[in-house]
Amino acid sequence: MTLWIGLIDSILSSPLAYLKIPTTMKYLRSLSTCSLLVCFVIVVGCTSPPPLASAKGFSFLKNDLKSLEPSPDLYAKAKRNPKDKHSMPIYSFSERHRVVRTTAYTCSEDDHLAYGSKNAAGTNLLYSDRVRSVAADWSFYPLGTLFRVKGMSQLFVVDDYGSALTGTGTLDFYKPSKTHMNLWGRRNVEIQIVRWGSFEKSAKILSSRTSYDHCRKMLANIKRLRPDLSSVAKNQ
Repeated sequence: MTLWIGLIDSILSSPLAYLKIPTTMKYLRSLSTCSLLVCFVIVVGCTSPPPLASAKGFSFLKNDLKSLEPSPDLYAKAKRNPKDKHSMPIYSFSERHRVVRTTAYTCSEDDHLAYGSKNAAGTNLLYSDRVRSVAADWSFYPLGTLFRVKGMSQLFVVDDYGSALTGTGTLDFYKPSKTHMNLWGRRNVEIQIVRWGSFEKSAKILSSRTSYDHCRKMLANIKRLRPDLSSVAKNQ
């Protein structure tokens, strides 16, 4: 009985004390051990967090995580490809099936607060069961590029960019919260390009933002790949 009283004392002095349970020690000491056990079970039950997998946005946890792992054959196929600073393959635009390094971000991060829920194209960031936003170097994946990820059902669209992505093939997946972001972490995945985006639209947007170093670098690389777009950039 003394053990149970000590346990209840600890509960009442903890953050759980705001719960509407009997709080006078006189009454608690009059309860039987069985009653105290019931109270304890109720307290624990009331404060237990919901299962992680049941939270909205964690549906991919239902999949076998191994289904997200790239095929070893794909790694082997890209062995001779040039590499970026993360030692990941750099592909030609004819290679639509590829293994890529991915990270995650959310609009509540300090470096994104100024932009809120908007992407670099000026529209809302997307996160639904059908389509989700991704940031990338637009000279690697131009604005509007659509792709699918092995093991996931959603379609992903490149509609954002980030300074840390410049010069790499890394894809930065938008997540609606820091919890989702941290859960994704950093991982390599296998993707299939469905449709390439527009270098012209990318160049038009970037040419108006050349005061930013990463925008200048992306624009310079686009003009190297598409010399015909140099005039588009000059007219902005």
